[in-house]
Amino acid sequence: MLLLIPLLPLVGFLINASFGRRIGKTASGAVACAAMVASFAVSALAVWQLLALPEESRALVSHAFTWISSGALSVGVTLRLDPLSAVMILVVSGIGSLIHVYSTAYMREETDSEYARYFSYLNLFAAFMLVLVLGANFLVMFVGWEGVGLCSYLLIGFWYQKKSASDAGKKAFIVNRIGDFGFILGVLLAFVRFGSVDFQEIARSVATLSPETTFGTISLITLLLFVGATGKSAQIPLFVWLPDAMEGPTPVSALIHAATMVTAGVYMIGRNAVLFSHAPQTLAIVAVIGAATALMAGTIGLVQNDIKRVLAYSTVSQLGYMFLAMGVGAYGAGIFHLYTHAFFKALLFLGSGAVIHALHGEQDLRHMGGLRKELPITYWTFVIGAMAIAGVPGLAGFFSKDEILSSAYFSGHQILWAVGLLTALLTAIYMFRLVFLAFHGERAEHPAPEHGAPHPAPQHPAPGTHLHDAPPAMALVLIVLAIGSALAGWVGWGGRFEHFLKPSFSPQTAEIVAEGGAEMALMVTATVTALAGIAIAFVYFGRARGAADALAARFAGLHRVLLNKYYVDEVYDATVVQPIHIVSKEALWKIVDVRVLDGAVNGVGETVGGLSELLRRLQTGSVRAYAASLFFGVVMILGYYLWR
Repeated sequence: MLLLIPLLPLVGFLINASFGRRIGKTASGAVACAAMVASFAVSALAVWQLLALPEESRALVSHAFTWISSGALSVGVTLRLDPLSAVMILVVSGIGSLIHVYSTAYMREETDSEYARYFSYLNLFAAFMLVLVLGANFLVMFVGWEGVGLCSYLLIGFWYQKKSASDAGKKAFIVNRIGDFGFILGVLLAFVRFGSVDFQEIARSVATLSPETTFGTISLITLLLFVGATGKSAQIPLFVWLPDAMEGPTPVSALIHAATMVTAGVYMIGRNAVLFSHAPQTLAIVAVIGAATALMAGTIGLVQNDIKRVLAYSTVSQLGYMFLAMGVGAYGAGIFHLYTHAFFKALLFLGSGAVIHALHGEQDLRHMGGLRKELPITYWTFVIGAMAIAGVPGLAGFFSKDEILSSAYFSGHQILWAVGLLTALLTAIYMFRLVFLAFHGERAEHPAPEHGAPHPAPQHPAPGTHLHDAPPAMALVLIVLAIGSALAGWVGWGGRFEHFLKPSFSPQTAEIVAEGGAEMALMVTATVTALAGIAIAFVYFGRARGAADALAARFAGLHRVLLNKYYVDEVYDATVVQPIHIVSKEALWKIVDVRVLDGAVNGVGETVGGLSELLRRLQTGSVRAYAASLFFGVVMILGYYLWR
């Protein structure tokens, strides 16, 4: 049963990749969606069986075959379902199914072959992510880990005729390879230290040890693994690929941000919670990096004008929240936020896709406005998603975000709690800035530059033109996700979600104990902060937009820095990309390649050619020359003997 969960999307990929262009769009989309829905159904059945088991022994294992057997190393293709992977497969297959259904309408303008290619990539993406979360050891996880990296490259650069899209795909692929190098080293060091790559065996070995008081081998292993997580989950310093990933189709953004690739790093730390719990120095680094990323991305999101780029930085910021939770040891809270975030982030991206679809490719917030009445389904579902991510009480984000902030505070990280609270304020501001700019006021008269797909070129509708709301398939998905964004957080009421996950993180080294009165005060503080952010957004972007422009002009320098994303890309280009380019061109190419390597090869050829030229003179084809040389030789030999 566990093998079927990733195999069903894989079969969908094979069918569409092989026959998709021949069977037409309707059949191609149906195959892809059926594969995902079937995977979700099997996942739900497997989780149902898991829940029937006693709490202390909730695990289902499927061993397919032995993959590697060499000396002490024996690695099997083994899948394991426990409470943690149960949450992940439901999120991946459930949210993934909705995104597939949405895509059938969103990508309808593509040709048959492009349509089939898109859905084949989408199915393959989901299959690799399911392998990643079900893998019982590091090597099976690594297959999925690299697979989602490949699929992100294929999907981000889906419109490869467009240079910015192909560049974004390459950027995502290369940046992730940097992180994966650290991940591979961490896995190798873990094998050297514990003699195994199986998660359960490593956890049992680590559980017998005391937490490291200094930076030792376990700390180094976890730090190297975290380097891989910073690449996959877009944390400082490897976050730069994710905003550019917006060049892919909008449903791809929803899949990457909500259900698949970017959650892999958070999941990996949760899967190795026992290992990380024995490396407090690494956990401190994880918490600080998470909080810093959350704050940095939140400030950048305040001023971005591309609707998808705002959501991209929002994802980076929310992932920072998850790593903050992991860093303070609140693994359950981190996974809880991963789960709730999947609903409202998928909703927000797909809602932005409905806006872009209605405006024929327009993505610039400055050229939107007044869409509330024309796109009512999109508007109201989008508002629910914005309220959920802002932390409005009762909605999904409120429960998980409050859990993270409380955990940070009661674990003794009050400074990180303050950073998280400030980030929550920024989140509410930039999300409702987006709502007010896109849906309220009047539609702008100036057309925006092209941001959408290269075929066909966007034709921006003029103000006053009647717009059509999301088609039925898209609207249905938006409504389902809006319901999820409103209700998903209630499963964690009373700590039930964390209690369900606890066996996956055991044995724990410490429990975070919250004080009742103080916890209520923190909850009220977080709620007031969220509502204050919404109010600030209303004042500056809903009631008087000129106030925001005046504020930007007053702090022009800071605004420019935020608009240019702290110039991180420019710094990387100046300190990493250009030096590598110069060394590659001036030293490796012009000197090593052209002079040394080519010179050596060409020199050998020229030497052989020169010697051949001399030898060639001995074979002239002239009988007289041969006779003369024979006569000369005889004279020389006779002369030699006469002289002796």
